[in-house]
Amino acid sequence: MTLEVLRHKPGAFPGSTALAQARAAGAFTAAHDAFWAAARKTSGDVAGTQELIDVLLLHRSLPAEAVIAGITSALSVGAISPDVVAVEARRHATRHTPIPTTPTRRGTVVNLPPRRPTDPHQVIAHLPEDTRPLPTVTAYDELLRRRQPDPASATVEAHHHTPTGTP
Repeated sequence: MTLEVLRHKPGAFPGSTALAQARAAGAFTAAHDAFWAAARKTSGDVAGTQELIDVLLLHRSLPAEAVIAGITSALSVGAISPDVVAVEARRHATRHTPIPTTPTRRGTVVNLPPRRPTDPHQVIAHLPEDTRPLPTVTAYDELLRRRQPDPASATVEAHHHTPTGTP
């Protein structure tokens, strides 16, 4: 299965052939395992696995050492986010900064806001209940009652107009 398919079926990832092959080849490092464990701890098994897969997809556009450096940097400041890993990996790839060897709690990683759901049902489900009263147009109805046309002025107006097109 490809990573894109596994992202939508994260339960299949732990026993996947791709993971076994990556572990055997040494491509799935201790840093990957540490990120996955931290992501599952903070976001749950499904969301944590999806976050790991997002990190693994970075390997397609960045060198492995940059992605591993991004993982290490993010973990060193407690930022368990694929977005932070991506920012740090790109920073490493462009600056070639050394990989931190010991975790420090005072890093320069910036926490990004969580991704916003794009499914309208998820957006609505997370909104608080609307306790405002329903809107009313009663005040406008009052204005209409006050402004009743005068029947006398309507007949005078009708006499002043002459039909057009008559000689």
